[in-house]
Amino acid sequence: MSTKRKKPLGIIEHAVITDAGSEGKAVARAGDLVIFVSYGAPGDVVDIQLIRKKKSFAEGKIVRFHEKSNMREEPFCMHFGLCGGCKWQHLRYSDQLFFKQKQVEDHFIRIGKLEIESFSPILASPLTDRYRNKLEFTFSNRRWLTEFERNEEHLVADMRALGFHLPGMFDRVLDILECRLQTEPSNAIRLSVKEFAQGNDLEFYDVKRRTGLLRNLILRNNLKEEWMVIVVFSSNDQPVIHSLLNHLAGKFPQIVSLMYVINNKHNDTISDLDIHLFRGSPYLVETFPQYGTDKDLFFKISPVSFFQTNTRQAMELYRIAASFTDPTENDLVYDLYTGTGTIANYIAGVSGRVIGIDSVRQAIEDAIDNSKYNHITNTEFFPGDIAEVMTGEFMAAKGMPGIVITDPPRSGMHEKVIRQLLAAQPSRIVYISCNPATQARDISLLKDHYRIEKVQPVDMFPHTQHVENVALLVKKES
Repeated sequence: MSTKRKKPLGIIEHAVITDAGSEGKAVARAGDLVIFVSYGAPGDVVDIQLIRKKKSFAEGKIVRFHEKSNMREEPFCMHFGLCGGCKWQHLRYSDQLFFKQKQVEDHFIRIGKLEIESFSPILASPLTDRYRNKLEFTFSNRRWLTEFERNEEHLVADMRALGFHLPGMFDRVLDILECRLQTEPSNAIRLSVKEFAQGNDLEFYDVKRRTGLLRNLILRNNLKEEWMVIVVFSSNDQPVIHSLLNHLAGKFPQIVSLMYVINNKHNDTISDLDIHLFRGSPYLVETFPQYGTDKDLFFKISPVSFFQTNTRQAMELYRIAASFTDPTENDLVYDLYTGTGTIANYIAGVSGRVIGIDSVRQAIEDAIDNSKYNHITNTEFFPGDIAEVMTGEFMAAKGMPGIVITDPPRSGMHEKVIRQLLAAQPSRIVYISCNPATQARDISLLKDHYRIEKVQPVDMFPHTQHVENVALLVKKES
């Protein structure tokens, strides 16, 4: 039985790239058709091969340049265009900031229909590379071959890889020679692990057959350049585990926390697994100055703790949130989606009491530990779904919040949580978001009772389309 080949979708010639989209793709138009294109820059004039087409939009790839945008610059990463990260490396950083600012303003004004007098200029990241404090790599016995490597004259004998998954391809991993997102010795540690594994003929994981010993490598560091390394194995082969980890401990004195995990599940999540300490400390410690005091805070970062991955810029984000909150010693502050209690503890020195709520029990345990570790006594933390915890009965017992800080996931706040905020009627709401679209949607449900007083975009992730945003909502007078 023969199968029909899909009809080629054709090429759009001399298309002009007009915008940078919120999903990291550039935007072009052909009549009424909107075309999303990877790795384009506004001002490019290109031919676009369509690869997917719907009624109102299409997706395509650039097959020829007629003119290149003056916003372009040479990407710094040798893996640009393949690994799927840092999709805006080809744009000048000043232009990246412009489009992130525009993204926030578009979501608030054009999509959310929100009234606001002005937006503060986006806060640039002090570092545009080597800014991340955490990276996760995957072992694979089925490495992705570049076009050069596919050439018959350059056959690759060793198909083992330690790197990043290609976008949308769960079973293909790009072998990474250098990643510029983390300081050294990140690359040296990863390459040393791979060299040791190859030299000792250790099996890299096959995700389809679920065979192979080596699965994942997780690297975390703090501003002191102390390192946590977690190696994930598929089975408990103690001689091999000890051999590899002793190799790392002997070669890298910067590793102060060395751990391993045995994962024989179908997925790579390790938060539900036992994490075994091989050598050193079970956590890293990061230091922040506490807001409004002369005291330093010390935060324990355990293997599965969430911690903002751009530490220096996170300090600025928290400072902005705290200044918007502006608590006093008489204020009760609710910190929703508190995570490990970073913001709650950060503002505790100038607040009356701070109550943190989060659905992740381990995060709440870390938050409690962080308060104890810093001798903070005016915080309380509660695990559970915020919509189920922050009830009228809860607020009657614990006190009605005068100020609320909310930092939900990308999906935003549940509508029930918004109704609870309206019932609580705090004088100020500080809304931190990694997704201005859902943030604008949620604020539109609060706008009858709250006015937007300040909006401050913050760039946490240079060379990506992602932008963090902080909004201050003030209760309207009756």
